[in-house]
Amino acid sequence: MACDSCTIKNLIYQYAHHIDSGDLDAVANMFTHGKVVAVDEEGMGTDIVGTTAIAALYRSFTRIYEDTGTPHTLHMTSNVMVDVAPDTLTASARSYAMVFQALADFPLQPIIGVHYYDRFGQTEGGWHFTERRIDTRLAGNLSRHLLKASGRQG
Repeated sequence: MACDSCTIKNLIYQYAHHIDSGDLDAVANMFTHGKVVAVDEEGMGTDIVGTTAIAALYRSFTRIYEDTGTPHTLHMTSNVMVDVAPDTLTASARSYAMVFQALADFPLQPIIGVHYYDRFGQTEGGWHFTERRIDTRLAGNLSRHLLKASGRQG
């Protein structure tokens, strides 16, 4: 049986894989029991709850290219620190992500750096996200990644 923190880290990495694969429904489904907190430029958070709303959020700002069905990005998640509560029913994690993007006419470059603040719960079905707070710390050229201007999503 996998350790709790290992399973939680895998959820964090799976999120990045789904986005880079262009599978925004799979991203939303990771929050069946949770929410995404979108942080604006002033640091205020808006709760996005429900898989339909979360999928709509990601579709509203993520550019998916027809040639591959992906955003042509690579999320590099690092510095993952997991804290499992003593009762092993809840956990929290902090991590960084740097997103790189490249297209035929857009050279490989970092486009955004974020901090993720996550909360998890455990049920009979295993560990799951209960909250992901996305806080943008660095923003580069997002013109080929976002459908609308916003430096606060990752």
